[in-house]
Amino acid sequence: MTALADFDAIVMRKDPPFDSEFFYATHMLGQAEREGAKVFNKPSALREHPEKLAIMEFAQFISPTLVTRSAQDIRAFHAEHKDIILKPLDGMGGMGIFRVGEDGRNLGSIIETLNQGGSTSVMVQKFLPDIAHGDKRVLIIGGKPVPFCLARIPQGNEVRGNLAAGGKGVAQPLVEQDKAIAEFIGERLVQRGLLLIGLDVIGHNVTEINVTSPTCFQEIFDQTGCDVAALFVDALEQASST
Repeated sequence: MTALADFDAIVMRKDPPFDSEFFYATHMLGQAEREGAKVFNKPSALREHPEKLAIMEFAQFISPTLVTRSAQDIRAFHAEHKDIILKPLDGMGGMGIFRVGEDGRNLGSIIETLNQGGSTSVMVQKFLPDIAHGDKRVLIIGGKPVPFCLARIPQGNEVRGNLAAGGKGVAQPLVEQDKAIAEFIGERLVQRGLLLIGLDVIGHNVTEINVTSPTCFQEIFDQTGCDVAALFVDALEQASST
């Protein structure tokens, strides 16, 4: 049996949910680090940056957002913002995301479904009409943004742009404002051991910071020729040699 420390690098890439198996895996990989293995993304950083909640550190880049178990607080947020998105904290691929408009239709049922009778925290955000132009995946490698993003555009009557939910992926050059946001976040998080990050950006609002298994390498390469995988491998080799 080969010890993990004998490899040049270990890439931790496990999809959410961040359940007990994920938690234990980060601790086992943390032990491998102590024995000399080089693990990316850093296991402790994965634990400290849950993908939905990590945006709260960068409040200047997010839309109005609430995290709560309280049905009363959710209703008050809806009364203030009229058109809202509700999502579970441990979902992926657009699963479990609901939009509630000004009429409040089905809000009670949606709250009960997501907060499980008040026992589970839910993220609530103001609906962003810019979703019509796509939920942009902005990749950051080694603290530096990739020059192209992938706008995942909802199809039909969907409000979710996720590719797994049927969204259409359109590669686009990264605009200056999104680049500045990515540089600001990337230069801070790379210092914590997060080599690969995927921001989700609607308009110029960051809605998630993906650190477990960010995707869209292939779609960007197919449409632009920008070899994101090669950029990642170069950064991985550099990080593992230091």
